[in-house]
Amino acid sequence: MSTAQGTFGGSNGAREFGPGEWARWRSYGCRPSRWTAFELVAMVLGFIVFWPIGLAILAYKFWQRRNGGDDLQTLATAKWREARSAMSAGPWSGYGRSYAGASGNAAFDEWKRAELERLEAERRKLDEAHREFAEYSDNVRKAKDREEFERFMNARRNPPQG
Repeated sequence: MSTAQGTFGGSNGAREFGPGEWARWRSYGCRPSRWTAFELVAMVLGFIVFWPIGLAILAYKFWQRRNGGDDLQTLATAKWREARSAMSAGPWSGYGRSYAGASGNAAFDEWKRAELERLEAERRKLDEAHREFAEYSDNVRKAKDREEFERFMNARRNPPQG
């Protein structure tokens, strides 16, 4: 028996695969990933609109097949949520963002704090007015519905003669 045969087992390192081993070996090297309808449409539209987009989607699918990972729709949804949360928490949202740092000038920082508190109080007043208007609209709608219902019931009780 040669050294190669002793080391690898079998003749010249060849290995015999059983029915389940071939599929396991095949899926180890490259994980099969099916194309979803979303990915196909995105790739075709990408090539139609601007060919590097379609090429990038095709490259992502090859990378996904080799390394695993989420499908394109899951990835796009996650990135969209990240972008929306980043935009909703922008510098205009108040404390804790890029404008919240001290400027080094005590008078300016005090003025800024007072203005932010004033704006927050104004926002609370607007929220309260919005809530009151919603309640008023609901009451008007309920009164209108009640009036229509009473009109219907009166017409039902007293059908027109004729």
